[in-house]
Amino acid sequence: MRITFLGAAGTVTGSKYLLEHRNQHVLIDCGLFQGYKQLRLHNRDPFQLPVNDLDAIVLTHAHLDHSGYLPVLVRNGYRGPVYATPATCELVKILLLDSGRLQEEEAEFANRHGFSKHSPALALYTEQDAEHALKLLRPVELNHSVQIVPDMTIELRGAGHILGAATVEVIADGQTLVFSGDLGRPDDPLMFAAQTVEQADYLLVESTYGDRRHPDESPQQQLAEVINRTALRRGITLVPSFAVGRAQLLMYHLYQLKRQRAIPDIPIYLNSPMATDVTGLYQRFRSEHRLSLEDCEGMCHVAQFVRTVEDSRALDQQRTPAVIIAASGMATGGRVVHHLKALAPNPLNTLLMPGFQAGGTRGAQIVAGSRTVRIHGKEVPINAEVVPMQTLSAHADADEIMQWLRGFKRPPKHTFVVHGEPNASDALRRRISLELGWSVSVPEYRDSVDLTPGVES
Repeated sequence: MRITFLGAAGTVTGSKYLLEHRNQHVLIDCGLFQGYKQLRLHNRDPFQLPVNDLDAIVLTHAHLDHSGYLPVLVRNGYRGPVYATPATCELVKILLLDSGRLQEEEAEFANRHGFSKHSPALALYTEQDAEHALKLLRPVELNHSVQIVPDMTIELRGAGHILGAATVEVIADGQTLVFSGDLGRPDDPLMFAAQTVEQADYLLVESTYGDRRHPDESPQQQLAEVINRTALRRGITLVPSFAVGRAQLLMYHLYQLKRQRAIPDIPIYLNSPMATDVTGLYQRFRSEHRLSLEDCEGMCHVAQFVRTVEDSRALDQQRTPAVIIAASGMATGGRVVHHLKALAPNPLNTLLMPGFQAGGTRGAQIVAGSRTVRIHGKEVPINAEVVPMQTLSAHADADEIMQWLRGFKRPPKHTFVVHGEPNASDALRRRISLELGWSVSVPEYRDSVDLTPGVES
């Protein structure tokens, strides 16, 4: 068996790992690169091998940095199966269609306003490409072994993080290779803790927060302070948010704060049709999260859902205190970008920036203190109060990753630290080496490694 690291190596996005075994080719995750332009350009690189030679794809979860490249492969001829948990399949249907639609809209907007360097600007893929990709989805229940190609089986286990997220165990020729995917937090208010994995010959572990701990501060207390402070000055709290996971966690906390009367009775808007659809899945997949029926209903109804473009534009004219949650989480696209243009220049408002902001994104620039950000070819001043918020992360921090690793009954032959910025990945590598005594390394983009039975890597 051989593995090639086609993404999420030296960065947190573009998750793609190519397995070769007996002339079979399987891709674990199929994600988009996001953030810095030099990373995003990889989305248009030729794929590592002819797509007709690719036999199967397995997704750990639905976030676009793990699933968003799938329509590109399908447009280029891939027709094999795409395996994922049932909840991930439902989420991918929502995310990919929205992603294709959004890319078409952004290309059309760029062409209409003439700010693209390309003539014409072209979408990476279209909504129709995404529709074709969805026909290939094959749901796989958690904790069931499934043969995906001859002499290779997979088993998916709950990873926490978001609805449907899974670790992937691959078994071929008696060798076991485990992909952590994105690990959730053990005490997440919505999602169950990641299931323990007891053994693997080789392991790939994420390191998004491999060099830090999440703060102990209560997210509800921080949310209440920010919203109350902004409301007192008659401002609007704008929250860029991932539509899957983050938006629902925000709404859960806002529901609890309103129920406790810890924040004023101001309108809360969820301005993301995708996040609106995703929220409904929490009611459908109630056995896969911690929420009671009452809390699930409360979370799903605390916000006013904004679906139309006209209603979205009307929010920019809001002149009374409100909370607006809008995609995307790193302010790279979507409706939140238009809200930033309208709301960021006003010092009465607040930009609440929850979770990890990948380098090169607008979100990272804003959190770093940039006084302007470029939106649709123009510099937009950031005069609003900026509040980074690290208490809402759906990723395990360094200590929590180490806690999950200690669930292994014996060390893997080798562990690869992936899905992190260089500092985070190297910090986790050192901890694994020093505290656990495991053989461990940080692979680079496009590295290939033979996973030889019985031989230390």
